[in-house]
Amino acid sequence: MMDIKDVQIYSMKLWGVHGMKKLFLLLLTVCLLGTAALTAGCGQSDSAEQSGKKVLRVGMDASYPPFGSQNQETKDYEGFDVDIIRAIGAEEGFDVEISNRSFDGLIPALQAKEIDVAINDITITDDRKQSADFSKPYYIAGLGVVVRSDNDTIHTAEDLQGKTLGVSIGSTGEEAARKIPGANVRVFNAINEAFLEVQNGGVDAVVNDIPTNEYYVSHAGNKNVRTAEVALTKEDLGIAVLKGNTELLTKIDDGLAKIKANGKFSEIYEKWFGKQPPQELLQ
Repeated sequence: MMDIKDVQIYSMKLWGVHGMKKLFLLLLTVCLLGTAALTAGCGQSDSAEQSGKKVLRVGMDASYPPFGSQNQETKDYEGFDVDIIRAIGAEEGFDVEISNRSFDGLIPALQAKEIDVAINDITITDDRKQSADFSKPYYIAGLGVVVRSDNDTIHTAEDLQGKTLGVSIGSTGEEAARKIPGANVRVFNAINEAFLEVQNGGVDAVVNDIPTNEYYVSHAGNKNVRTAEVALTKEDLGIAVLKGNTELLTKIDDGLAKIKANGKFSEIYEKWFGKQPPQELLQ
C-alpha cells in the first residue's frame, strides 16, 4: 500500500512537473471561483447595495392622490409626493424604497426606525414637531370641504356646525373638524372611505386637504360630489424624519433646494396640479 510520499512521486511521474503545475493552477482557480460565489451569495445581493447607493426607506399612505397612490395595474407608487422624494433621492445619491403604511402609523414608524422619512401630505404642526423633524415646505395647502353635488346647505365654515363630518384618522382635517361646534366627527382609516361615505349620504361633508379634494372630485367623484367654497386653514407640508436626525434632514433640504433651483420641482408640480408652484414656495 502506497504512503503519501509514494502518491506524490507517482503523481509526478503520471502528470509530469508541468502537468502538476497546471493541475495546481486549475485547483486554485476553482477555489477562487468558489470563494467569489460564496461572497456573492452572502453579501450585497440588493441592487441598491450593488450600485453603491444607500437605500432611503420612505413611508407613505398610498391612498392620497394626487400626493400618493398605487397604480392598480402596475402596482407602482405614483403621485406628487412620490416624484418629489424620488427626485430628491436622485440628487442626494439615494435609492428610494417606498412602503405603504397607514397615515397615523407614519411617525411611530419613524420613531421605531422602520423607515427613514415620511412624505404624505403631512402638515407641519407644533404638535408633530414634538415627535419628528420636518424639511422646509414643499407644498402650501389648506383644509377644504367636499359635499354631495346636490347639497345646497354648506357654503361657509359656519354651515358645518352640527353636521356629520368625515375625516381620515390622525389628519389635520380631524383636528379642525373636532373644533367645529356641534359637529359629529366620523373617523375613517383612509380618506377614500370618507369620500365614498359622503357620496352615499353617510356624512354631510368631508374635511380634508384642498388639493386631494379637488383631485378626487375631478378624477373619481363621478359627478356625485363637489368641492364647497370653504377654506378652513392654510398649511405648510413637510417631509418628516426622525427627531434629531440632522444629517438626513440636511440632505433632504439640500436635495429639495436643488430640484427647486434646477426646475425639476416646477415640472413635477405642474404635472400633478396643472399649474406652476407659487413663488413663495420656490424661495
